[in-house]
Amino acid sequence: MNQAFLEGFSMGLLLSAMIGPVFFTLIQSSLEKGFRYATILALGILISDLLYVLITYFGVSFLAKFPNFQFILAIGGGIVLVGFGISTFIKKNKERPNTGGVPVLKGQKRSAFFKGFSINGINPFVLLFWLSVAGLVSINEQYSKPDVVFYYTGILATVFSIDLLKSFVAKQLRNFVTPKLMGKLNKLVGIALFFFGLRLFWFAFK
Repeated sequence: MNQAFLEGFSMGLLLSAMIGPVFFTLIQSSLEKGFRYATILALGILISDLLYVLITYFGVSFLAKFPNFQFILAIGGGIVLVGFGISTFIKKNKERPNTGGVPVLKGQKRSAFFKGFSINGINPFVLLFWLSVAGLVSINEQYSKPDVVFYYTGILATVFSIDLLKSFVAKQLRNFVTPKLMGKLNKLVGIALFFFGLRLFWFAFK
């Protein structure tokens, strides 16, 4: 197997091991709305990462050098995460989570995709991660253009696959999840998202 792909795979494992708002949102979505919904959410995360890869690799990474850029991104991200956190915390869950076999409606697909795309996309720490990856790629003189493609493919494929695995494992636990437990999980996820939002505000004003 291509060496660059393997190195990308290891970097993807590192990124997947980080517990952040995306992790909590994936688990909750899979438990509450099923694996298909969580898969579309993971696709939104993947497209968001791919967009950051293109932005950082093709030379727009200099934007991160401007303090106002990181400030605006952090403030915007904090508002979105706090908003998601509050709405999740106060959400009522009266029905048992579905089996995941029911087709996801078109409106739900858009909602899942946007949620995954936005929660991942507005996090400045994700941008900083991809900036650091772009820096590593640029200083590696042994990488040819195909190697760069293999490297990024390894990262993105690994992160997406592990996101699906997280969602699948969570779905298998569905039968053990009661509405009462789901309500507690919603509150836990809401608090976690709210905390990450506050952390972004702290990051902005640091």
